[in-house]
Formats: sequence, C-alpha cells, structure tokens
Amino acid sequence: MASTGVNIARWSALGAGIFYGFYHQATLSASAKTAAVNREYEHKQQLIQQAKAEFAKKNQPASSQKSEGGDPNDSRFDLEALLNNLTAESK
Repeated sequence: MASTGVNIARWSALGAGIFYGFYHQATLSASAKTAAVNREYEHKQQLIQQAKAEFAKKNQPASSQKSEGGDPNDSRFDLEALLNNLTAESK
C-alpha cells in the first residue's frame, strides 16, 4: 500500500488540476464573450457608417448631384454644369 505522503501528493495534484481546469475554462469563456461583444460593436459601427453614407447620398443637394458628372443618358444630366465644374477644377 502507498504511503501517506504519496496519497497526499496524489490528492493535491488532483485538486490543483481541477482548480486549474475551472480557471482555464473561465478564462476561455471570458475571452470568447469579449470577442463576441467586440464583433457586435464593430458590426453596429459598420451599419451606422453605411446609414450615414446613405443619408448623405439621399439628402445631397440637387446642384451637387448634377455637377458630379453622372450618366449622360440620364434625363437630369447637365453637360454645361459638368463642363463648368471641370474648368473650375483645372484652374
């Protein structure tokens, strides 16, 4: 039969292993939760940026929409405004 010292060492190692297992699992869970929160926050930021861009695009003044160039086949295309804008930029 094993001596008392060996049994104490075995039980101590078992207890330390169980304690380490709980600690390690808690650390992994905390880091996974933090990563999930960060991903969700970044996704929300991306959605906000997209919404701001769409809002700015939607509420852009009509004069700046015409001066951007655009599609020449569009009925609202203004060639004169485009040429004036290009000459102003080249000066």
